Amino acid sequence: MTFLDHQHDIDKNDPRSFTDAFLVRQQEEKDTSTAYFSDENLVALVSNLFAAGIETTVSTLRWALLLMLRYPEVQKKVCDEITKVVGAAQPRIAHRTQMPYTDAVIHEVQRFANILPTSLPHATTTDVMFKNYYIPKSTEVITLLTSVLRDQTQWEKPDTFNPEHFLTSTGKFVKKDAFIPFSAGRRMCAGESLAKMELFLFFTSLMQKFTFLPPPGSPLDLDLTPDIGFTNQPMPHKLRALPKA
Repeated sequence: MTFLDHQHDIDKNDPRSFTDAFLVRQQEEKDTSTAYFSDENLVALVSNLFAAGIETTVSTLRWALLLMLRYPEVQKKVCDEITKVVGAAQPRIAHRTQMPYTDAVIHEVQRFANILPTSLPHATTTDVMFKNYYIPKSTEVITLLTSVLRDQTQWEKPDTFNPEHFLTSTGKFVKKDAFIPFSAGRRMCAGESLAKMELFLFFTSLMQKFTFLPPPGSPLDLDLTPDIGFTNQPMPHKLRALPKA
């Protein structure tokens, strides 16, 4: 469905998508202001959602597969939990609460991979005093999420991939305040809930259908050094995906 189709076939009482919801609000605001709900802003917003969402989700899944190669014992526990909870059925988001270990592994992949270490630039809306530093209004601020995701006071083994960071002694999933790969506050990533659903469904579906192994003759101690840029990508690597019977 094209953008023009949305405009001509919109029902404000039954929006079919994000685009419909935006266009409904555009109609409601047309007599007051067009600064925010313009066609140009809609195109930019949808483009950003696709670009940012695809890049970060794909990068996280690449890290997840590399870490499953590096830690086969973790991969086995994930697969055992999927077999126990999901079986041969299609994984659903409702399964997540029944799969604490898999949920912990996905969270730990995000923490360890640290995909967007500096988040995105923000600006102060007022004058701010932070730890005795004066930051004037409208100052661009770049936060270092790494300082929290690898904080030695928050994580038992901050520089090691360790799913137990998100598990209690009885194996229950526990949420940590220091888990902020989506940043924090009112300007945190708007796609957090969608990204979490995508990662769970894609990861569990892959683990359900395949066993991932390094190529024959490859060292078990795989290189986890990131390819550092605006985002932290895993180094290029090869793997074997063996279909499960």
